Amino acid sequence: MEVIIIIVVLLLLVLFASCIKIVPQAQAFVLERLGGYAATWDVGIHMKLPIIDKVAKKVVLKEQVVDFAPQPVITKDNVTMRIDTVVFFQITDPKLFAYGVENPIMAIENLTATTLRNIIGDLELDETLTSREVINTKMRSALDVATDPWGIKVNRVELKNIIPPAAIQDAMEKQMKAERERREAILIAEGEKKSTILVAEGKKESAILEAEAEKEAAILRAEAKKEAMIREAEGQAEAIRAVQQANAEGIRYLNEANPNAAVLQLKSLEAFAKAADGQATKIIIPSEIQGVAGLAKSVMEVAGK
Repeated sequence: MEVIIIIVVLLLLVLFASCIKIVPQAQAFVLERLGGYAATWDVGIHMKLPIIDKVAKKVVLKEQVVDFAPQPVITKDNVTMRIDTVVFFQITDPKLFAYGVENPIMAIENLTATTLRNIIGDLELDETLTSREVINTKMRSALDVATDPWGIKVNRVELKNIIPPAAIQDAMEKQMKAERERREAILIAEGEKKSTILVAEGKKESAILEAEAEKEAAILRAEAKKEAMIREAEGQAEAIRAVQQANAEGIRYLNEANPNAAVLQLKSLEAFAKAADGQATKIIIPSEIQGVAGLAKSVMEVAGK
C-alpha cells in the first residue's frame, strides 16, 4: 500500500512539474485550452492546467533571416534571369503567427517570388541591374503589407545575386571591356595633352626668363657705362679743379710778392710765348704787351754790346 502511495505521489509531482513552464527571453508561448486559443505567455514562469491546457506553439521573437533559392524572372524586354533574395523579418504577434497561415516561411517565399516577378516585369535588363535599391524598397513594402495579417513584420529585403543568361553575361563582359579600353584611351589622350601643355608652358617660361635675363644684363651694362662716364667726368672735373687751384695758388703767390707792372707784363709775355709753341697759326698780342716786348729787346741788345 505504501508503494502505491509513493507512486501516486511521484506521478502527481511529475504532473505538477509538467504544468510549470518557463518562457525564455525573446520567446513567446501560445497556450491552447481544450483545442482553442487561451493566452500568449511572455517571458517568465507560468502554470497551465493539466490535460486541458497545452502549449500549441513556441514563437521566437528575434529578427530572423531567410535566404531563398534563386527564382526565375522575366524582364520587360523578355530577358530571363535568376534572382535570389534574402528576407529579414520579425514576429510581432505570436497569435496571428500561430493561426494566420499554415506554413509562414513557405508563404513568405512564394509571396517573395510573385512580388519579385511583378516588379522585374516592369523593368528592362539595364534597369534591373542598376536599380537594386528601388527593387528592395518596393519588395519590402509589398511584403510588409501582405504579411501583416500573419503577425510578421518584414524589416528588409535584399537582392543577394542577379544571374543573367550566359549570352547576356558575355555581352556585358565585352561591353565592360570596351568601356575600359575607351577610358584607357581617354586617359592616355588626356595625359599626352597635359604633357604637351606642360612642355609648351616650360618653353614659354624659359623664353620669359631669358628675356628678363637679357633685360637685366642690358640694364647692368648701361648702369656700368653710366658709372664709368660719371667717374670719367668726375676725374676731368677733378683735373680742372686741380688746374684752377694751381692757377689760384700762382695768383696768390704773385699777389703776396706784390709784383710791379713790368713783371706782370713779362709773365703775360711768357704765357703768350707758351701759347705760340702750340698748334695756333696766328696770335694777336695786346698793345700793352707789345711795349714790354720792345723794351725787352732793347735790354737784350744793350747786354750784347
